[in-house]
Amino acid sequence: MENETVSKNFIEQMIDKDIEEGYCHEVHTRFPPEPNGYLHIGHAKSILLNYGLAQKYGGKFNLRFDDTNPTKEKTEFVEAIQSDIEWLGADWEGRLFFASDYFEQMYEGAVKLIKKGKAYVSDLSAEQIREYRGTLTEPGKEDPYSTRSVEENLALFEDMKNGKFADGEKVLRARIDMASSNINMRDPVIYRVAHMTHHRTGDKWCVYPMYDFAHPLSDAYEGVTHSLCSLEFENHRPLYNWFVDELIEGEKPRQIEFARMNLNYTLTSKRKCLKLVQDNIVSGWDDPRMATISGMRRRGYPAAAIRDFCERIGVSKAYSVIDFALLEACVRDNLGTNSPRAMAVIDPVKLVIDNFPEGKVEEIECEYHPDHPEYGTRKIPFTKELWIEKNDFMVEPIKKYRRLFVGNEVRLYKAYYVTCTGYDLDENGEVCCVHATYDPETFGGDSPDGRKVKGTIHWVSAKENVPCEVRLYERLFNVANPSDEEGVSSFEDNLNPDSLKVVSGYVEKALRNCEVGAKYQFMRNGYFCKDKDSTDEKPVFNRTVALRDSFKITK
Repeated sequence: MENETVSKNFIEQMIDKDIEEGYCHEVHTRFPPEPNGYLHIGHAKSILLNYGLAQKYGGKFNLRFDDTNPTKEKTEFVEAIQSDIEWLGADWEGRLFFASDYFEQMYEGAVKLIKKGKAYVSDLSAEQIREYRGTLTEPGKEDPYSTRSVEENLALFEDMKNGKFADGEKVLRARIDMASSNINMRDPVIYRVAHMTHHRTGDKWCVYPMYDFAHPLSDAYEGVTHSLCSLEFENHRPLYNWFVDELIEGEKPRQIEFARMNLNYTLTSKRKCLKLVQDNIVSGWDDPRMATISGMRRRGYPAAAIRDFCERIGVSKAYSVIDFALLEACVRDNLGTNSPRAMAVIDPVKLVIDNFPEGKVEEIECEYHPDHPEYGTRKIPFTKELWIEKNDFMVEPIKKYRRLFVGNEVRLYKAYYVTCTGYDLDENGEVCCVHATYDPETFGGDSPDGRKVKGTIHWVSAKENVPCEVRLYERLFNVANPSDEEGVSSFEDNLNPDSLKVVSGYVEKALRNCEVGAKYQFMRNGYFCKDKDSTDEKPVFNRTVALRDSFKITK
């Protein structure tokens, strides 16, 4: 409609202006991860933002690995990142690139800067370079090696490439302005000597470009029009533009910054996530308590829920902290609509229906989802002995307690009305068995005489079931900001000791052969996902999220 108002974020407004002014004719974005760890929820925002803009404007989206630091990069990370992006639904359509694809071009670009008198080889150590660089309030000092001739710099740079110097012995610096108010412009290092094996190029190179040099050139080589990055790179933009202006002809990329995602109760620092893995605090990068995409995926978060979450929080330049509860709400909304229902007992106590015929197995047909008949039905065996949740029985019921206690009648879901008649205690004085009688006229959960019950509980046959392991996950940290960046405490001090509780339970036999990753709402218990640790004999189910937010702050 002509008068329809469409709200656009600031990036879309800038792109609209670029198109209108002829700066670009086709929007081309990219996601440029470093393959030195697994992706986390903050990366999901960047992925979906870049991909979404390419889709919205009918443009292109690239996946490019910025693999310029061989010390921390692994093929494992490359493969995991591709898998996570694909799972999120972002399609790079075969445009998979690596910064290492352009090492030759970057090297030639550095040579070009030397020939233009805009780069030089320095013998200063890393510590000396920091000292000469100055401070935010004081200008830097000229590098004593900045007066080398073009010919000497070319020869030294070639010797660097040919392996004639040790790591750290020499670097190549861009000649910009040691008095610049922007400290990033004070003759930044653009190449360093590093005798390391690269995961793709092997031992071909012993000099590697720095990120600030490689990144803008990679964007330009690929025809990227809008290079979206988080706000901490805002002060790097003049340097980004300087390299592009000095070395690129024709259409050039432009950098746009946005606020990164800050999610409470989580850590997204790769360094700290790696420490969690290395110290065996978690089982791996895909531990369901981690804020990594693979961890959330394993926990049972649907990709659509993460997309919904990123859409809801939007994009801005303002710093903000997102409540973890919003992410969980998106997960609940998705799973509540889409996940099949099933019965599972995760803290079992036996219920014996004394007047039900011994050995009889009655099959009750039940739909998987009340709103999705296409999900089909399954048959649930009903027997004399059942498993129920321990908290569905109380010896001395509290006020308004509507479940089983002696003399009270409840409904067994889809089955019968039962009345509690007694209970047995074990040697420790704990309830080990509950007794009841059933009314055979109430099959299906309704009474022909019109009497009503106030409580309905779920159950699993004690004779025909599937024993399972259930992992009850909570948030990994029990404080909103677990980081130790302010030096107040270590993030390890803020770990939630109750972030994982492993229990043994029982599920319906219909779930015996469900696939790894299958998601269910276990009635009254929450949403669960079958884990990859499952065996044919014993499936493992991860609690994705409780039916409602029950997390309690303990510190």
